[in-house]
Amino acid sequence: MDPCPFVRLTVGNLALKVPVASKPARSVVHPSSSPCFCKIKLKNFPLQTAVVPFIPPENQFPDGHVHNLAATFHLSKSDLEKFAGKSIFAGKLCLRISIYTGRRGTTCGVNSGKLLAKVSVPLDLAGTESRPSTVFHNGWISVGKEAKGSSARFHLNVKAEPDPRFVFQFDGEPECSPQVFQIQGNIRQPVFTCKFSFRSTGDRNQRSRSLQSDLGSSRGWLSSFGSERERPGKERKGWSITVHDLSGSPVAAASMVTPFVASPGSDRVSRSNPGSWLILRPGDGTWKPWGRLEAWRERGGSDGLGYRFELIPDMGAAGIVLAESTLSSHKGGKFLIDLGSSSNGRVTPVNSNSPACSPRGSGDYGLGLWPYCVYRGFVMSASVEGESKCSKPSVEVSVQHVNCTEDAAAFVALAAALDLSMDACRLFSHRLRKELCQPHDLLS
Repeated sequence: MDPCPFVRLTVGNLALKVPVASKPARSVVHPSSSPCFCKIKLKNFPLQTAVVPFIPPENQFPDGHVHNLAATFHLSKSDLEKFAGKSIFAGKLCLRISIYTGRRGTTCGVNSGKLLAKVSVPLDLAGTESRPSTVFHNGWISVGKEAKGSSARFHLNVKAEPDPRFVFQFDGEPECSPQVFQIQGNIRQPVFTCKFSFRSTGDRNQRSRSLQSDLGSSRGWLSSFGSERERPGKERKGWSITVHDLSGSPVAAASMVTPFVASPGSDRVSRSNPGSWLILRPGDGTWKPWGRLEAWRERGGSDGLGYRFELIPDMGAAGIVLAESTLSSHKGGKFLIDLGSSSNGRVTPVNSNSPACSPRGSGDYGLGLWPYCVYRGFVMSASVEGESKCSKPSVEVSVQHVNCTEDAAAFVALAAALDLSMDACRLFSHRLRKELCQPHDLLS
């Protein structure tokens, strides 16, 4: 089945030049001595913010500077159709940027930054999903009020590129062992089945015999990535989910290797002692680790699900963090791996040369090529519902990162693990649904 069309709109190479002669009055802080930032807004999309570096007037830019992304907007086919079908009274679609001096944030409920200028970049997104690249602006724009024939100048690059993706939808909550469909427009085609089960060192008669045989040979090294030992106090442990193709062959799995344990004196999983999952792929007749997901419950006002996902290059090398952020425990949100985007929580720029290798298939998932192949741009996203809400995760995976069934299945398993982490990090004062409770938990 063909992928779904998407467009990736990026804003980057931000810079600000302010002539010395145009310094404002004493009551206003000059941008050269104060941090600058901007707010970037595209209609119907969440506001994004980015730092704007100050460039001395005598310096050349962007010559010799690496392209840095400040904001990314992911546009689906329906988004493009909405923009194309706008009323003639609504005006032309524009990207709007407000530039501020001062630090980001608020003080006593009042924005701390002072507005310096506003920039508007017209966008014509028609056909961008089928063209190699469309540049809407690349260069300097005069901003602010002119002073003695000179004015401040703002540099930016705005472009759109096609970014086709495979879209998958769980037909039920991961703990209910659902089917997974591939979506293309109005067509839904089953591609995977999921099997949720419990894995326990003390119980060899596991709920899923296929998962027992699949993970049994890997039990030794599983313990090297986490801990299966009994721990005193409140804990949630032993959850596993296996992804099968339509022939019934296991093509990916997610296994909870570090229990989700309540911190002493509390009923929450803390950041200092997170639970963790291994994302596994089949190879050489056994399971091999591909990635590790850690999750915890944030304290304070956010009270959300904190997470960190890292790619595992081999058994000895340190993992490469691809995503680290927080999701609302009440509303949920979107897990995102977008290398180079500021919307990823933890920014991992494409130009940083951080290795992140994509598996290529069963028995050959990139370890031999490390670090010569890399993930680039958008990698994947997955929807996550908040606590006590019916969750049927939707997963988007960039076409450039899927070369075989196992590639897609690994991302589906990761999405399932993240969704289950919302339950695993639920306050221990709240009871879980019966599908997530082992038999002895139901009797207690």
